[in-house]
Amino acid sequence: MKKFGVIALAGLGLLLSSCGDKKAENATTSQEQTVAEKSGDVFAVDAAASKVDWKAFHKGGFAPRWGTLNVSTGELTVAENNLASGEFVIDMKSLKVDPASVTEKDKKYTELEAHLKNADFFDVEKFPTADFKITKVEDLAAGATKAVEGANKTISGNLTLLGKTMNVTFPAKVEIVENSASLKAMFTVNRADWGIKFGTDETDPAEWMISKDIEINVDVKAGKK
Repeated sequence: MKKFGVIALAGLGLLLSSCGDKKAENATTSQEQTVAEKSGDVFAVDAAASKVDWKAFHKGGFAPRWGTLNVSTGELTVAENNLASGEFVIDMKSLKVDPASVTEKDKKYTELEAHLKNADFFDVEKFPTADFKITKVEDLAAGATKAVEGANKTISGNLTLLGKTMNVTFPAKVEIVENSASLKAMFTVNRADWGIKFGTDETDPAEWMISKDIEINVDVKAGKK
């Protein structure tokens, strides 16, 4: 077990935060739900303009690491100018660690990148993709905090990672403008819910430092077919 992976990880989570100050609320997690039916106009996801950012930490928010993942395919459907359904596929082999997040002289971002891709974490050879499928879209209730700027909807969807599917609910900003649609969201999940448990054993002093939290920032853009 590489010492680097224990000390340098912070996992996979997406965007923002410093010393203990998470900027994304925890997503509500539940069992897999029925996927929303497609209706209305279909908008194809623009893979080149869409991405998923991640950020993760040691416990207490220290030594954050961050990077990106590519969105490979997907679509959104719009009925009566409202988002009705949608899904997109994430290329897990595209996982990148931002070199700027690994500042220790004895650490290499390439080693962390390789560790995140192996069986301790995302096992990308066995599970080369992850996917998200919308199950429900509702107007965002007042009082949402630590959400993406301009959030106007609450989105629930099935997130499949390492072959396991869990439903997550989070605030999002949805925009429908003429022939384009976009979805932006920022939320935190517990990686252990998908069975990613490396570094989460409280009984092992060598592993307690890695946080289970992953901050995820989704930016999906789509154009009308």
